Amino acid sequence: MWRMAAALTRIAAVGGGTAAPARSAHCSSMHHPVTVLCRQISTEAQSVAARLNSSGFLRTQALIGGKWTDAYDGKTIGVNNPATGEVIANIPCMGAREASDAIGSAYDAFKSWSKLTAAERSKCLRKWYDLLIGHKEELGQLMTLEQGKPLKEAIGEVNYGASFIEFSAEEAKRVYGDIIPSPLSDRRLFVLKQPVGVVGVITPWNFPLAMITRKVGPALACGCTVVIKPSELTPLTALAAAELALQAGIPPGVVNVVMGHASDIGDALLASPQVRKISFTGSTAVGKKLMAGAAGTVKKVSLELGGNAPCIVFDDADLDVAIKGTLASKFRNSGQTCVCANRIIVQEGIYEKFADAFSKAVQKMQVGDGFHDDVSQGPLINEAAVQKVETFLEDAISKGAKVILGGKRHSLGMTFYEPTVITDVKSDMLISREEVFGPVAPLLRFKTEEEAVQIANDTNAGLAAYVFTSNIQRSWRVSEALEYGIVGVNEGIVSTEVAPFGGVKQSGLGREGSKYGMDEYLEMKYICLGNMLSN
Repeated sequence: MWRMAAALTRIAAVGGGTAAPARSAHCSSMHHPVTVLCRQISTEAQSVAARLNSSGFLRTQALIGGKWTDAYDGKTIGVNNPATGEVIANIPCMGAREASDAIGSAYDAFKSWSKLTAAERSKCLRKWYDLLIGHKEELGQLMTLEQGKPLKEAIGEVNYGASFIEFSAEEAKRVYGDIIPSPLSDRRLFVLKQPVGVVGVITPWNFPLAMITRKVGPALACGCTVVIKPSELTPLTALAAAELALQAGIPPGVVNVVMGHASDIGDALLASPQVRKISFTGSTAVGKKLMAGAAGTVKKVSLELGGNAPCIVFDDADLDVAIKGTLASKFRNSGQTCVCANRIIVQEGIYEKFADAFSKAVQKMQVGDGFHDDVSQGPLINEAAVQKVETFLEDAISKGAKVILGGKRHSLGMTFYEPTVITDVKSDMLISREEVFGPVAPLLRFKTEEEAVQIANDTNAGLAAYVFTSNIQRSWRVSEALEYGIVGVNEGIVSTEVAPFGGVKQSGLGREGSKYGMDEYLEMKYICLGNMLSN
């Protein structure tokens, strides 16, 4: 049986990409006290953790069959606050046995959940949505604790993530079939859509709520049940969301959460004939292995993988709009998203002007602990992420790129990195070929529209792209020419629950969100009724 080994522990961000390697799950046989790994402990973070714990919102056990469960061998793994280095909590470090039990629980629950009416499932999902919104402050705080993004941004993710549950609750009642006009008078031809079955959901660390709800919402709406494997770096948000699902009346076994040994859990999901679909957000490398592993039981696969997003700024663009949109796209979540502008491709007529104005805008960004009100950029997820940024930057400088802002670790230390802008970037540099997954904005230069499109398409990735221009004909022409699943024109933030999200080429298979995302969790069945004219 193919093994995913440590690859799944490097699940990357929204769309995965080649995000910073996470530490491997190192299990301990006993719980250990919080250890201070930084010079100064964030007392605010500590008090938030204490409040969440006392309110029962800080769940530290896995969920199998509606029961909160420790690892069967008692082993645990610590979850760190990337802004301080503190261990927030210890979670179960699970493997194949726990995953198999979770699969069995989901399989048993599927028999009754799939038989409920769409309206009944819709009501459960709507209650879950209401609870997520009702607890968005706590969920946002939990997310900032374990992932590091600024609190305002984290609460924004809760709203965004909850929107997929709301949309799915509404769309559950709109899973329509078809009646096909028959070529024979005594036959009636029907098409039904039915739930796939048990779904293995594997999610990354950079959007610990939204990447779950974007998959689980439509899965449950269609009548499927799920086994969720969140990143071991950010499992607490997933567990809190699962607790709210139980409170919403979603039956035991419909939603299960396991975490720990990624290779063992992944192998169990792939090997089980009871799991009929894998939905994964993460790196392209891991996605390819999952795709190969799913072949053994011919599972359906949805893959939302890495990106290398170009952001093309033409010389006729509204400079203020281009700077605002590029800034939002590039530095959201400290640059740790798969739809970040990884290559900012600027036409030569405004290159210097754009670089100067963009750098001034970036310079205003405040870096710090996400719990501070004025902070717009938090830490990177871990030390490996910082080292990756440094490697990419060293490569670019060695090949002629110039740092005009930032370019080093922040004075705060830990995993904080200065917002950085570099110019004179070329397509052969590492930062142009792969996702940097950090707060570094590389500026490339182009002359003609044809050259811009050629540079943008010169990659195996095809997730998101951005275009800034005031020419409507050009915006349409370039959007059609770009080999990407998503194109934002004069806009840097394009994700929404009502539109399909996904890529082409090696950025994945399938779509999430919108009515098209529902089809990913449905099988189509053709029924032929014969001899319909007989007495």
